[in-house]
Amino acid sequence: MRIKRHIPNFITLLNLFSGSLAVIFAVKGNLVLAAIFVAAGIFFDFFDGLAARLLNVKSEVGLQLDSLADVVTSGVVPGIVMYQLLNKALPSASGLAADWESSLFDVQIKPLALIGLFIILASAYRLAKFNVDEKQTDSFIGLPTPANALLILSLPLIMTYQLVPMVTALLMNEWFLIGLTLVSCYLLNAELPLFALKFSDWSFGANKMRYLFLLTCVLLIIYLQFIAIPVIILLYVLLSMISNRKEIKS
Repeated sequence: MRIKRHIPNFITLLNLFSGSLAVIFAVKGNLVLAAIFVAAGIFFDFFDGLAARLLNVKSEVGLQLDSLADVVTSGVVPGIVMYQLLNKALPSASGLAADWESSLFDVQIKPLALIGLFIILASAYRLAKFNVDEKQTDSFIGLPTPANALLILSLPLIMTYQLVPMVTALLMNEWFLIGLTLVSCYLLNAELPLFALKFSDWSFGANKMRYLFLLTCVLLIIYLQFIAIPVIILLYVLLSMISNRKEIKS
């Protein structure tokens, strides 16, 4: 019985371990491996909650541990990745950037690239709100941190494995990256109800939108590969907004 109680927490720690490895690779500039370990962490993040429900061993410690792991995997890593992308996209400059380079142990830091770290702050704030918000049991308010992490981590994967010149040029544009960072931070904490992919039963009638969304995701991934990820996140937000309008009208 005692071992059963710790199984979900062990899975959560695997999430944290994966996120910690992703941090190492993100800092070293290997954004593809960082994306792979974030994906592994999100996989464990899904199954720790599922294990807790199946084993009926939910706990307050598990809830807090889950958020702490998510801060690393779905907050710190995408923030560092966005910083790295901005650091590459921004032109080399003299003045302040050069001063920072000479004073920080020969590590070049472009001050504007630090905007990417706002994702860490917005993710941590969202997770803190989530822990005390009793309204987010059957749905989400604001974009979940794992979805946001997948959005950000899809960028280096697209640029590495789908060499479309126009897309690459857009993704390496500093103003696009800054804009995406600010939109990401807003969506994480916006008062925007989004449907959750939790099934209370397996009937089609009660879960029509979920089934259609999952089927669409599969088709998009088959045809668009990594480009499908930002398209899916956008679709997720739009479908939630449409669903909310229908509920208000009814």
